[in-house]
Amino acid sequence: MYGGERVTRAGAKLTYEDFLLFPDDGKRHELIDGEHYVTPSPNRDHQRIVGRLYLLIGSWLEEHPIGEAFLAPFDVVISTHDVVEPDLLYVSMRRADSILTRANVQGVPDLVIEVASPGTRKRDATIKRRLYERAGADEYWIVDPEREVIHVFRRHANALADPEEFSRERGDIVTTPMLPGLEVPLARVFRS
Repeated sequence: MYGGERVTRAGAKLTYEDFLLFPDDGKRHELIDGEHYVTPSPNRDHQRIVGRLYLLIGSWLEEHPIGEAFLAPFDVVISTHDVVEPDLLYVSMRRADSILTRANVQGVPDLVIEVASPGTRKRDATIKRRLYERAGADEYWIVDPEREVIHVFRRHANALADPEEFSRERGDIVTTPMLPGLEVPLARVFRS
């Protein structure tokens, strides 16, 4: 099934070894708790937003080399049964040696960004948020192109706190303590 649907054998919990056998068909394949999810390739607006975010963050990192940003597809192997491909992720230099490999990320990135689509919106806000929370992500952004908002979940103690909402309509600018001085103006992210 496609459109963000689950595609799992009845009663079987899939592993990273199974994941490696999935077809290279231009769709996003992910495993969450051993269940296979397939999402169609992103649309034009999604790609524009991901590109703008990457340019803003990547340009800032060029001037302040404290880590690296990566675009999908780049596997994030959180566990044997959890393999995701966030739209954009950031790994700090202090953690890079312990989690970055040539092939993938072995653990949770410092910052994970997902651009929601009709087929992924619910999964991004529930299943994936819980996965990133459980795995120890410091920050998780869900970008909503339809509403032109970004929900930012930040770690407090052992959990991701309720999100802070940033809106293009209000002229908001997203900042993060992980990238001090970076400003992400929503007017640039969501411009027509």
